[in-house]
Amino acid sequence: MTEPTQHDFTLEPDDNERLSNLVGPFDEHLRQIELRLGVEIANRGHVFRVIGDARPVQLATRLLQRLYAATADEVLTAPQINLHLQESGIEAIAAEAAEGVQDVSVKVKRGTIRGRGPNQARYLHAIATHDINFGIGPAGTGKTYLAVAMAVDALNDNRAQRLILVRPAVEAGEKLGFLPGDLTQKVDPYLRPLYDALYEMLGIERVTKLIERNVIEIAPLAYMRGRTLNDSFVILDEAQNTTVEQMKMFLTRIGFGSVAVVTGDVTQTDLPRHIRSGLRDAIEVLRDVEGISFTFFNAKDVVRHPLVQRIVRAYEAHEGLPKEAP
Repeated sequence: MTEPTQHDFTLEPDDNERLSNLVGPFDEHLRQIELRLGVEIANRGHVFRVIGDARPVQLATRLLQRLYAATADEVLTAPQINLHLQESGIEAIAAEAAEGVQDVSVKVKRGTIRGRGPNQARYLHAIATHDINFGIGPAGTGKTYLAVAMAVDALNDNRAQRLILVRPAVEAGEKLGFLPGDLTQKVDPYLRPLYDALYEMLGIERVTKLIERNVIEIAPLAYMRGRTLNDSFVILDEAQNTTVEQMKMFLTRIGFGSVAVVTGDVTQTDLPRHIRSGLRDAIEVLRDVEGISFTFFNAKDVVRHPLVQRIVRAYEAHEGLPKEAP
């Protein structure tokens, strides 16, 4: 996938009660649609903006218009949103996405890694052809694992001299001082998913040696300020927990011969409610910047244990349901 599409539209008539019915408590209906269609939805009153791949943007726009029409006669619930999603043509998106994408495979210690499904295939192709890449979607969709695989491939082929793993640590504030140990020991617990992928692909012994030689570097996001990263493969994980300023700082560290992959789930931010996520902001600000790719994943792309996909879908279906009294 390359540059995302943006579509702006206004829902009429202007009725705040119907608008509240549409978006759901704390915008939960919008988040449900974002997750399933792999788009970003923003609104100011009745003026809406949808960002993502062209086809999902089109479907999301039509769905929001249809749901708003339905608010004239009914109170929307999460199960109703889910039903409308199924009727929107969501299953056809994945099939369309697979067309025309060159297969990218990565050889690692345990074998060859290929994309499972069209979104993963497009994600690997995007990383191979773009200097800055965003992988956005729920847990279990392979966005971090595949980024590590591409980084390992770059190291093995000497296309990158270093692999730098970056993550906002201890929620979004990166308050590491109270933790015991040196910098690496403080940050290690928050980079465990990246370590696990590296161990699987390179083996524990080799990973340990590469860290000792500083070929693989572990860094909290706050420690990236002031650096310029040349000839490196840089992965920023859990990017939904960056602020707008942190995201700008990170992206402007990228130097010549480097590739950056930014992964995150915009529905799972730990930031205070009044602080805008740097990942959400980047999707909007960078949508037309040449050389940057965006890949949006959804529940259909979950490739962990089959139960994980069913769990994700179950949470989607129950979003916004009233809680039972204790």
